[in-house]
Amino acid sequence: MAELFSDEWMTKFMEEWNKESDLAGALEKIGFNSNIGYGFDGEDQPRGVLVVQNGKAVEAGAYAGQSLNWDLRASPDNWSKWISKGLGMMGLGMAYTSRKLKFNVGDYGAMIKDPRMAGPFIKSFTVMGRV
Repeated sequence: MAELFSDEWMTKFMEEWNKESDLAGALEKIGFNSNIGYGFDGEDQPRGVLVVQNGKAVEAGAYAGQSLNWDLRASPDNWSKWISKGLGMMGLGMAYTSRKLKFNVGDYGAMIKDPRMAGPFIKSFTVMGRV
């Protein structure tokens, strides 16, 4: 298994993202475009980045200074837990309020209030579990 958020891991995540209609298909309907960084809490920069255009992941790999719309951070233990067990809406709220999941860039409040984005966001954790 590839190291979490490595170039190889992010490439597999991109492939799984695009296979999931509740993620890529749902975000395509709202014309979602974003550069999403993933990494570990306390590090200067994210480890991996996923570039999403019109809902589809079109580029993925190690972070190389790209501008980000979202930068998600957590401890390796928390990422592992969420990836293996998934994360529901209640779990997401608890993770955010307890600061186990941090949005270094991006507006959690706006995302969670929009079910067109919140559902796919939750689904992305399930998809991570397929990598």
